[in-house]
Amino acid sequence: MEDWSHCLDVAVQIALRAGQVVQSAVKQEKQVSSKSTPTDLVTEADHQVEELIISTLREKYPSHRFIGEESSAAGVKCELTDDPTWIIDPIDGTCNFVHSFPMVAVSIGFAVRKELELGVIYHCFDGTLYTARKGHGAFCNGVRLQVSKEKDVSKALILTEIGAKRDPATLDIFLGNMKKLLSAPTHGVRIIGSSTLALCHIASGAAEAYYQYGLHCWDIAAAAVIIREAGGYVIDTTGGPLDLMSRRVVAAGTRQIADYVVKQLQPINYGRDDLT
Repeated sequence: MEDWSHCLDVAVQIALRAGQVVQSAVKQEKQVSSKSTPTDLVTEADHQVEELIISTLREKYPSHRFIGEESSAAGVKCELTDDPTWIIDPIDGTCNFVHSFPMVAVSIGFAVRKELELGVIYHCFDGTLYTARKGHGAFCNGVRLQVSKEKDVSKALILTEIGAKRDPATLDIFLGNMKKLLSAPTHGVRIIGSSTLALCHIASGAAEAYYQYGLHCWDIAAAAVIIREAGGYVIDTTGGPLDLMSRRVVAAGTRQIADYVVKQLQPINYGRDDLT
């Protein structure tokens, strides 16, 4: 088995550099446009940070492949092969970034033979660094992470995100899913505007579960490794194994909570990342 520890070290250094760019850019006037929907925002900083990450990684690993949020939005095929592949979200929480709302992260995941090997997520506003490598644990600023082991959903805090679709039918399903989980009852449901940071809260034990329809492979890749290495579960919304390209996920500290969330959800179809 190949040792990918050198890749983790490189990813950490690049994430920290990218985070510095984001921290600087948030203070400047932003050029904002939209992608798939009026609520799916992108800024010049998204493009700049992704270019920084990919160009630096490509110089270090010229044979590796790359999946990036902004290059995929520009038409580059989103395809996960057996080759070593970096999966990058340059600024997760772009809407937060536009409004200077302090939940913004750089996310860098790495897969080999379609298996997720490592993840790095850097919280750009408070300097929190989440890291994990398959089989070697998950850490926050060097301190080992452990998920919540709560099995009782009535004592659970659950996180989610809305997704880019805001048509009435989609919103009815979204709100219906939230209503089911609130009336379980649970302690509550929270939305923070950053899928990657919300997933990190599962890894840290700050919340018991996360679910979403409409996120992308670059939102899940790094976080999935971090949660699993912290002892948690990352699965499909059907209850089966995670499909990284399916644009849907349930994550939880315990299988009991994950299975409960799965049973409450009515699906929302966002298509697939590898079919766009």
